[in-house]
Amino acid sequence: MDDTNKYNEDELVALLQGQDKQAFSYLYDNYAPALNNIIYRMVEDVTLTEDILQEAFVKIWLNFTSYDKSKGRLFTWMLNLTRNLTIDMLRSKGYKKQSKISADENSVNNLQDNSFSISKFDSMGIQKQLANLKPEQRIIIDMAYFNGYTQDEIAKEVGIPLGTVKTRMRTAIIELRKIVQK
Repeated sequence: MDDTNKYNEDELVALLQGQDKQAFSYLYDNYAPALNNIIYRMVEDVTLTEDILQEAFVKIWLNFTSYDKSKGRLFTWMLNLTRNLTIDMLRSKGYKKQSKISADENSVNNLQDNSFSISKFDSMGIQKQLANLKPEQRIIIDMAYFNGYTQDEIAKEVGIPLGTVKTRMRTAIIELRKIVQK
């Protein structure tokens, strides 16, 4: 691929809807690292991360016609698709069985590997700052960003309307942004 090709989002979307392979290669090169990091934070396993990332890009390619730019930006759509795929993988019976087997086989190593936790990737100290939020905001941020829940799942779990979840999340993010910028 010619690295001098740069597309704005509208051009990229138009080319991808036409199943342009060069545009897909550009999409992968420019978005895979960010999606890879998000997946890794959720699964903490390099091999599984690579597998999910590959599956996510196959799903993106095959389902690109379902992308609607009026509902959000391209990256947001890809992020949601990838995150949901990761959550589905983590909830699958096969993954749970394999995790249990791996945990039993590597119990000594797991004691040492547990040091990779939320606190390691939380370099900005966001989790500590959650204490400054109202309890109803803190619960939503914790569920979404540290436990991988979707907004819809949060609404069902907490028993509040989806619109309320979205409002509380937005307000919490604005508050966290203010705190971090101090």
